[in-house]
Amino acid sequence: MATKVPYTDPATREQDGRREVFDPVRRRWVALTPEEWVRQHTIALLHHRYGYPLELMQVEGAIALGGLTRRCDIVVHSAEGRPQIIVECKRPDVPLTQKVCDQACRYNTALQVPLLILTNGNQLVTLQVDLAGGTLSQLQEPPRYVKKS
Repeated sequence: MATKVPYTDPATREQDGRREVFDPVRRRWVALTPEEWVRQHTIALLHHRYGYPLELMQVEGAIALGGLTRRCDIVVHSAEGRPQIIVECKRPDVPLTQKVCDQACRYNTALQVPLLILTNGNQLVTLQVDLAGGTLSQLQEPPRYVKKS
């Protein structure tokens, strides 16, 4: 079951005839596409609702997968720099199907994170990964960030 995602309103502007949105992780303005809107919405949600520091997030980080380079929409790292969460963002009109889950799982063969998040901006699915057993279980929502002392 997917969680309903609350609305956030990222900063946007018109620049040289194109709409842009400010990405606080990359610290720059980027083209406002439907998928980028979902990405920025999810960054705000993870930061403001669940407490994940922006400096622990990476947007469109490259990973090597089967001899090819792929880009994860968002990867959240631990304070020690280890990847902890892969977030796969889709346009609002793209349903969260098994195909979307399979894509995140393929990325996870490279990163080996304990959590996957799938979202289309309307719904959000959080999956806990049992790396040893190779199974997934769905959580009600993402866990809150806990700073380790």
